[in-house]
Amino acid sequence: MTNLQTGPTTRGLQRFAIPAVCGLIIFLGYYSQYLFNTSADLAPGPLTRRESITFNILLVCLWLTYHQACTIDPGRYKFPPKEKEEDNNNNKNKRGGGGPQKARWCKKCDAPKPPRAHHCRHCARCIPRMDHHCPWTGNCVSLQTFPHFLRFLVYTNAALVYFARLLWTRLYYGLWDQRHVPAYLGPSVRALLGCTMLSIAWFATQFALMVLLVTTVRSWMLGKTMIEEWEAERHETLLARSYDGDDYWGADGHGGFVPVKVEFPYDNGFWSNMAQAMGTNNLLRWFLPIGGGGPKISNDTPWKGTGWEYEENGFNDRVGMWPPPDPEKLRRERAGAGGKWPGARENLNLEKSEVDYYRSSEDMKTAFKRRQQEDLRRQQQRRQHSSEEDEIMAELEEDEGYEERSRTRSPPQDGRAWMNSEGDTLWDYGVDVDEEESYGYPGQGVTESAPLVRTATGYDNGPGDEDEDVPLAELIRRRKINSNGAHE
Repeated sequence: MTNLQTGPTTRGLQRFAIPAVCGLIIFLGYYSQYLFNTSADLAPGPLTRRESITFNILLVCLWLTYHQACTIDPGRYKFPPKEKEEDNNNNKNKRGGGGPQKARWCKKCDAPKPPRAHHCRHCARCIPRMDHHCPWTGNCVSLQTFPHFLRFLVYTNAALVYFARLLWTRLYYGLWDQRHVPAYLGPSVRALLGCTMLSIAWFATQFALMVLLVTTVRSWMLGKTMIEEWEAERHETLLARSYDGDDYWGADGHGGFVPVKVEFPYDNGFWSNMAQAMGTNNLLRWFLPIGGGGPKISNDTPWKGTGWEYEENGFNDRVGMWPPPDPEKLRRERAGAGGKWPGARENLNLEKSEVDYYRSSEDMKTAFKRRQQEDLRRQQQRRQHSSEEDEIMAELEEDEGYEERSRTRSPPQDGRAWMNSEGDTLWDYGVDVDEEESYGYPGQGVTESAPLVRTATGYDNGPGDEDEDVPLAELIRRRKINSNGAHE
């Protein structure tokens, strides 16, 4: 499968993405000119001087911006060695006192992780304001490369629109207008075949790149990257599940986590968002193929300036609340250590303090009362349905395929379980999920010794919880089978 934004998903095919793009540009840009100029029987004839100059100027701008999108460094953080060591030693204190945004730590880079940065599994480092890793350019779309990537999309769509004018002019005058002319007086087979292939390639390319341009501009006008849109959609999903009465575990491995709505803090208005993304308020420089520039990381003053800090809109009660905590991540942390490793327990305690950072005492009281009411309602429902046990048992025993279907399957153990509405995960965007989805140190991820199993409310592990969410009828059936086996 090939995704428009993330490229081929099959391992090994991404290395052919850039040659494929170059071949497509050559086919649509230069083979079309050769065909139009050498097919004398294809009305209205060869390209005019003005058409050739305009089209080739657009192609030159396309090549320049594509080269920049492929070769410009996406950004690299530079930390003083002393500060890097101190941040590693004081990581726990930062998480508890300075807010979760200052406490982010990249295990792969063994360095602090500034806000809005993510570890790219292709570039093997943390990328500032990472949007996604684009295989079509072989580079990350990030703080430093986004202006060049946007210019490439703009000039590509402009060249395709102008090419459509040239192509459809010839399709109308050379084919449709001469549809009643005898075949031997019309265009040659070579011209017909060439126009057909060009039309198919143009339509697919124009549609894909126009959609990509619109979605990219829309996201960045709202101040969001693709990864942050994914995080926002996941947060909305968690809130919706919470409103529906679904329960979550807290950082201590017990119930009590109630998602609190967090507004996206980096949306400061359309113009401010785009000016920040393009690195300048000068609208003309946004579209210059040469000299347009873009923002650069201020490595001279770490933790200050471009790429290190971002203005927030003040919609949240506190600074640094994005991204919101994910209860599934807390669940995986507990499963990875089984509650036995001191380091894992310490991480879970830190997670609990981070969760409390997002909640007030009133929120916790409301959540506690809501859970009490839900527990009472479930107990009443169990009493009402106790008379139906025999009927359920009969249905289970008659259904021979029930046992096979009721086996719990272990979910993906790499943090890639949740997908957005388009079926994308963080892994598809190039993010190193193993690093992003774990707060532990290397080796404290999900292991085979403590596999997760799917329960009624999510994922769980541990001998004390394996029968907690199993239907009562199934437990009775198992108990009967075990007792019969003991008598035999």
